[in-house]
Amino acid sequence: MGMTMTQKILAAAAGLDSVEAGQLIEADLDLVLGNDITSPVAIHEMDKFKEEKVFDKDKIALVMDHFIPNKDIKSAEHCKCVREFACKHEITNYFDVGEMGIEHALLPEKGLTVAGDVIIGADSHTCTYGALGAFSTGVGSTDMAAGMATGKAWFKVPSAIRFNLTGKPSKWVSGKDVILHIIGMIGVDGALYKSMEFVGDGVANLSMDDRFTIANMAIEAGGKNGIFPVDDKTVAYMKEHSRRSFKVYEADPDAVYDEEYTIDLSALKPTVAFPHLPENTHTIDEIGEDIVIDQAVIGSCTNGRIDDLRTAAEILKGRKVKKGVRCIVIPATQAVYLQAMEEGLLKIFIEAGAVVSTPTCGPCLGGYMGILADKERCISTTNRNFVGRMGHVGSEVYLASPAVAAASAVTGKISSPAELGL
Repeated sequence: MGMTMTQKILAAAAGLDSVEAGQLIEADLDLVLGNDITSPVAIHEMDKFKEEKVFDKDKIALVMDHFIPNKDIKSAEHCKCVREFACKHEITNYFDVGEMGIEHALLPEKGLTVAGDVIIGADSHTCTYGALGAFSTGVGSTDMAAGMATGKAWFKVPSAIRFNLTGKPSKWVSGKDVILHIIGMIGVDGALYKSMEFVGDGVANLSMDDRFTIANMAIEAGGKNGIFPVDDKTVAYMKEHSRRSFKVYEADPDAVYDEEYTIDLSALKPTVAFPHLPENTHTIDEIGEDIVIDQAVIGSCTNGRIDDLRTAAEILKGRKVKKGVRCIVIPATQAVYLQAMEEGLLKIFIEAGAVVSTPTCGPCLGGYMGILADKERCISTTNRNFVGRMGHVGSEVYLASPAVAAASAVTGKISSPAELGL
């Protein structure tokens, strides 16, 4: 029986010739990730089993991103805990104020994730790195602790769903619209503990930033991971950002998939996920009534990369954010922030009446930099819109692409760029 991309990576990491869905394996890890919220828990767990050393100081990444710069005493104490641990163990890849970025944008940018890797992270959106042809998945802080100590993790080998992408997206359709369409189609548990494998000639028409966005939200369909095949764009990205060697795994022709779907990218339209689940999707032309917004957020590990900011700036240039709407732009990393500044994007945002934050997860998880009050509505390029996700339980979050978020900031209601004549 043939293997999927994910199964081949896991077999190699476990030192096995082959694996099959449902099999329990112990795999070697190429990277263990934690942030300022999850790492302290893992560090305290390591203390419990009296482990004095990490397995490899070069294969652990600790990224301060959720509450950085610190918003209160508790977040400061969390970062202090991680900072002291990183210093004690001489962790090579420790990122704090001045170097920080949202972890899932930062690690590929720093070249720490490449094709063929097995990566665990104590954050559910660790599945982002599948865009590079890696197996990456979120775990709990206890598993992170074990990973830091041993360099290994247990996995149940996932079965897979194959998404055959064809065609080319139209102007204002991006990776965010692709994954929202898929989640709307299969539901938030449609890929529960399965590998979501994205293939087909349409993949070539997706930028790397599109692919990162799609893989990032695999977890919102319940997926164990999302993964793309390695093509010329992937190789070019890895060569630009990393000096590490990588290994390409391709699915066997006779690989078994639980389900297969074909999606024509050219037929997709800008899509919005209504409260309070990412599966509650509507295309922009299906929205019959005006949905007035109080806030627009453009950023996060899902949509804070340079392509996202360029798209938002293209729409906001020469226009003004609607009076009464708060538009918050959050570059995902310092490098993205700097590039946006050099390209004049920050000037466009500020002249339009938006504010620009330093890199942070901030409002996505109801942290800071844009918390919602009761009955407020936000259109956001983030990845979750659960009850109370960005603040008060009476608030509402609508998930959308940077294009739709920027257009909505201008009109004051959920809108497509077409409504601005674009």
